[in-house]
Parts: sequence; C-alpha cells; structure tokens
Amino acid sequence: MRYSEADIREYIADNDVKFIKFSFCDVFGNQKIISVLPSVLPRAFAQGIAVDASRIEGFYKPGDSELFLFPDTDTISLLPWRPSHGRVARFYCHIKDQEGNEFAQDGRKILRDAVKYAKARGIRVNFGAENDFYLFRTDDQGEPTDIPFDNAGFMDEAPEDRGEDVRRDICLTLEAMGIEPQYSQHISGPGQNRIDFAPAPALQCADNVITFRSVVKMMAVRNGLWAAFSPKPIPDQAGNGFRIAMRPTKEGQSCADAFLAGILSRFQEMEVFFNPREESYERLGTFGAPDSVGWADTGRMSLMRRKPDGRIELSAADGASNPYLAFALLIYAGVDGVERGMSPDQIPVGQPLARSLSEAKAACQESAFLKGILPREILRAYARS
Repeated sequence: MRYSEADIREYIADNDVKFIKFSFCDVFGNQKIISVLPSVLPRAFAQGIAVDASRIEGFYKPGDSELFLFPDTDTISLLPWRPSHGRVARFYCHIKDQEGNEFAQDGRKILRDAVKYAKARGIRVNFGAENDFYLFRTDDQGEPTDIPFDNAGFMDEAPEDRGEDVRRDICLTLEAMGIEPQYSQHISGPGQNRIDFAPAPALQCADNVITFRSVVKMMAVRNGLWAAFSPKPIPDQAGNGFRIAMRPTKEGQSCADAFLAGILSRFQEMEVFFNPREESYERLGTFGAPDSVGWADTGRMSLMRRKPDGRIELSAADGASNPYLAFALLIYAGVDGVERGMSPDQIPVGQPLARSLSEAKAACQESAFLKGILPREILRAYARS
C-alpha cells in the first residue's frame, strides 16, 4: 500500500473533498458506486462499508450475507468534472466477506491472483488497451437516440468529425486523473471513436479501462450526447472492439511466442468472457473483426498479432467484456503456453470462433481449464442458459 490511512486523511483535507465514491464492479464489469462522507473513512478502513451482495449480479443469491468494501488507497483520484470546492474523490475497493476473507468473485482479486501466479513463475505482463465507442445524439429530454453524432469515416477530421472536441475533453480528463492517453481518432462507423492509453501493470490497466469508460460516458453527457461501448450499436456498421496489447517477459526476456500460443490454444473455451453478449457475435467476422483462430505478424484482422518488439495483441474482445476477468484469463492461458514451451506454429489455425452466445457458453461449460481457475459462481453467471 503506497498511501497510509493518515496520508489519505491529509489528502482529503488538502483537496477539500466532501464526498468519496467507493467503486467496484459486478462480474460483468459494470461499475457500482456508493458515496461516503469523510467522517465515515475511519470506519471504512477498520470495518469496511457494507453492501447488499444479493443485489449485485453474479455475487450472492438472495438471503446471503453482506459484503464489505475496503478502499485501495493506491487508486484514489479526484473527479475533475466535479466542483473545485466540496470536491469528489474515488477509490477502487477490495471486497471482503463477513469473516474478513477476500471475496472470491471480485474481479480485481481474480486479476491480482493471476498476476501473483505468473510472478511466482518468473513471468510479468504489462497491458495496454484500445477502446472503441460510439457517440449518439440525445433528444430534448436528454434520452439517447439512435442517431450518430456525425457521419464521418475512418480518420476523418473536423468538421466532418464532430467528436474531436469530445475526445479532447476525455483525454484532458484522463490526464488529470493520472492516466496517459496516447492516441485518439475517429474510426470507421458514423460517430465512432477510439482512444488508447499508455501500457501499465495488469491491475492498473484494468482499473484504467473502467475509469476510461466512466469518463467517456460523463464527457458525452456533458456535451449533450450519449456514449455506447456495446459490441454492435448499429447493425450495419463496425462494432466496438476492445483491443488488448500485452508484453510478456520471463526473467526479463520476451516469452511472447509461447504466451501467444497459450492464448490461441485456450481462446475458444474462454471466448464468452471476451464476447459476453448476443450482439458480440454480430460483430465478429465483420469490418475486420476476427472469426477464426489465427495469428499474424502484420495486419489487424487476425485473432492475435505478434509485433517485433515483444508485444502481442488480441483483437476479438469487445466493449462489453470485463477487463479484470479478461486480463486474468489471458495471463493464465499465456503462462500455460510458456510452461508447456508452446509455439504459435503448433496451433491449428482456421478453426471458427463461436457463431453465437450459446455456442460460446457451451464451450465454457465444458472447460476443465476454466473450472480450475475461476469461481463456480462466475462460471455459472457467464455460462448459464
């Protein structure tokens, strides 16, 4: 822990913080929030903030016990769009049960465990992410419509690209929150945009993805718009991808080939976690999104791409995926490939990805690999009919 409770109290006082958002995600990566006042912080550090777990999708069934949120002090950040007096800060949280044990279905815990698993085998992985989203107009009541904000195309500039100022607001807000954007652009669909940010360790990058989605939605609303990360917001246009970059090393040396091979060998059984909605399968196989197992050194249409600097990229994930679970599964699969000394050339290519959500769920249900690394409740949430 980088910051102590005393450090946080000082930070809260120095920045005139009056409300603190405790943030966590359900098993599908949907962010949940409870706001507390600074006077409650001592109790939050000592006992946690209780939440009704039975109301959170994929956590507990009705009638089960409460869960408790404890602030991860490394993640404190001011929300720049809130007032400068009486400011609002945010923590991501550790989740514990009534006995004080870490909650098994917490995606952040699952990812922390995956990082520890890899580290114990001498393997480290940095992650980066490219996130696509659409901007839609809203009606007079502020409700979203199905009318895109513009009709621009790939890498068009203003005035055709009307999202330029919104992306600027997003990038400046991310910078103020300690996240480093690298590129922003209009992409293929009308009103479709992409922003990526600097690579980071796995947990930090996953937190950044959740922050990014929140910032995009907030900046869209402030501009009278609505942002959509769903896999296929417009049926006959490009879907929203969530491209994941990784740089795996073992004892300081690249292990990208074996890591890539491990992911390729397991992806079909893991696919439902990267494409968790019915509309996810309307995106695959269209506008450059992959529809089969494969890899390449060039181009962006293969399931995976290998780059000469030791990076590898996965292109199948979409904007509905939970980054904590996605990154954890990639680590476990990649480490499996390294430990087995696999090579990309060993992996049969051309095998089709799932054509429907039910097909992906069936592959998940049959996977001994997934049963060995994920809690039963998460498998049930993703694979149930």
